[in-house]
Amino acid sequence: MPNGYTRKERGYIEIAEHGLIGNMRTAALVSVDGSIESYCIPDFDSPSIFARILDKDKGGHFSITPDLHFTTKQNYWPSSNVLQTKFLSDKGVAVVTDFLPRQANPDSTKPLLFWLIRRVEVIRGRMPLRMECAPAFNYARSPHKMSLVPDNSIPDVTGEGQSQQEKALFVSDELTLDLRYISECNANMEHVEAPHVKLQPLDLKAEGHLGDSVCCDLDMVEGQAVTFVLRTPPKTSTSRAAKATKAEADALGVSIRNLILGASKLRDPEDPILTKELLHSLLKDTNKFWNSWIRRSTYDGSWKEAVHRSALALKLLIYEPTGAVVASPTFSLPEFIGGTRNWDYRASWIRDSSFTLYALIRLGFTHEANAYMEFVFGRLRHRNPDGSLQIMYTIHGGKDLEEIELTHLDGHKGSKPVRIGNGAADHLQLDIYGELMDCIYLGQKFGKPLPYDTWLNVRELVEYVIANCDQPDLSIWEVRDKKRHFTYSKVMMWVAIDRGLRLAEKRSLPCPRRNEWLAARDKLYETIMTEAWNPEKKFFCQSFEDKDILDSAVVIMPLVFFLPASDPRFLSTLKQILKTPEQGGLTANGLVYRYDVTKADDGVGGEEGTFCLCTLWCIEALTRAGQYDHAMLEKSIGMFEDFLQYMNHVGLCTEEISPAGEGLGNAVQGFTHVTLISAAYNLSRTLKAWR
Repeated sequence: MPNGYTRKERGYIEIAEHGLIGNMRTAALVSVDGSIESYCIPDFDSPSIFARILDKDKGGHFSITPDLHFTTKQNYWPSSNVLQTKFLSDKGVAVVTDFLPRQANPDSTKPLLFWLIRRVEVIRGRMPLRMECAPAFNYARSPHKMSLVPDNSIPDVTGEGQSQQEKALFVSDELTLDLRYISECNANMEHVEAPHVKLQPLDLKAEGHLGDSVCCDLDMVEGQAVTFVLRTPPKTSTSRAAKATKAEADALGVSIRNLILGASKLRDPEDPILTKELLHSLLKDTNKFWNSWIRRSTYDGSWKEAVHRSALALKLLIYEPTGAVVASPTFSLPEFIGGTRNWDYRASWIRDSSFTLYALIRLGFTHEANAYMEFVFGRLRHRNPDGSLQIMYTIHGGKDLEEIELTHLDGHKGSKPVRIGNGAADHLQLDIYGELMDCIYLGQKFGKPLPYDTWLNVRELVEYVIANCDQPDLSIWEVRDKKRHFTYSKVMMWVAIDRGLRLAEKRSLPCPRRNEWLAARDKLYETIMTEAWNPEKKFFCQSFEDKDILDSAVVIMPLVFFLPASDPRFLSTLKQILKTPEQGGLTANGLVYRYDVTKADDGVGGEEGTFCLCTLWCIEALTRAGQYDHAMLEKSIGMFEDFLQYMNHVGLCTEEISPAGEGLGNAVQGFTHVTLISAAYNLSRTLKAWR
């Protein structure tokens, strides 16, 4: 973020310069200059209404920004996902508080309000601000109409039965939104009145918008606050309060105000009367929800703040209705500025989700683990005709993730194409069965016991792996050229068979083909040690076909107990990966690449940054080797501490990091936070053992 600038100078804000808010249905990115940059409703994978991060002109935005030269700071409330953005200038200071409501009591019978709430308050001096709400429906593809109409959802009306203020109503073919507000002042501030708010139409069609927007200019002083609420109005919002007239009030012998307040009890529960008391209560309850949840963590190791922030980020990625875990709430953010590696991550990958649940279980969050396992078991019961699983599903459990290019959007800083959906959904990636079986195995240690019928499904899954372990695939990196015998996939298939055997043993479950499973597991182990090893260069290669290609994914070996970290072959591989690219390695500035894209043909092309996931895997591998070699442990500490500096200003991680240290790829990236938790957990535990 620059030291200071004015609203009119705005271009693209860096990917890492955002915080994330959410309600476990969807999430929104909030830039450091107070703009909602990415927001899909009602669900993570719904079409966007704000996508300014992908097209600064016509993507759609909801901004609250000072109308003068300012600097900015952004932070989360302690142990919470309530986000605060502070604007500072010589003349005054303003704070914007953003959240999507949650009930403090998870057993509450009150409906979850699907509102985006933005409260702006001046806490020092005077601050001129401008609010702009410019939705761009259906990924900025659908036109809409905007109108300013009386707001009958507030208690104050005139004697004529008309609302004292207006709201903005946005109507498209697919979706309707309204923008309301409550203006207030601090009761302890003498001679300060509630600020005047006047919504005005805003025409941004010259920038490419397909309908009118709304704006308002605020000149606020210390003690004044305005809260804006953007929502989808309930379709049944036709209560008596909304229809009250003066004639009706006169006939009943009551005031319009009392009629409104009394009739509010008849309103749709999803459409309560909007008052400052309600908004204060929603903020308090939402903060309490996040505070209460993170207090359940059992983690007591080092780097607790980073671990808990990662856990809070992961919680935001859970789609509560099904238990699915979304890989990231954003889509098509580039892995290299100006490049083509721009993918939609708003789906539930079997691989990513399994690692996510591993991390949450390690922190004691077994409820989330059990919910996700139910989602997975549902997919097991509806496998493909050949017995396989897809590598990813929609967060609703569906299989259709058609990949489409949105050619009308410019992409972040011109990074095209912008994609929705994901064509990798039908890839053959055989490694997913290892991650899934490892997750099921770990879940059995800490979660609900496995029912017999589910065990039969698991058993069939292991049989599928055994039948296909000699097949090539496209593996973890989702290459788009040709199938290979990837080392990572072979290791994870070994894991799938191994965990099946362990489950049968630990739970005394029937395993009629136990001997065949044992033979298949051991044969696969020997194959990997023979075919994946480059005896000349002394490292495990990316695939059996490409023995000269180094791939950092192979550092997973000791993490899944395929090899001990002290094994000479593994140590030789790890040391080679930790060399710089100029020396034939994959590490630059303490950060690790997946593989050298100039040497490995993946069918995608273009450049990319270092992968946070791979860096953290290497740190954990060093940690495990550090159990026997203190120098390795010291190196893992140094790498981990260094990595933490690349997290953004509010402790969130992107997918990749550029050579200049900038965040790249979709944000917030669940896989990165998962591996951060795992690395911190194991590093902290190893340090305690050494001491």
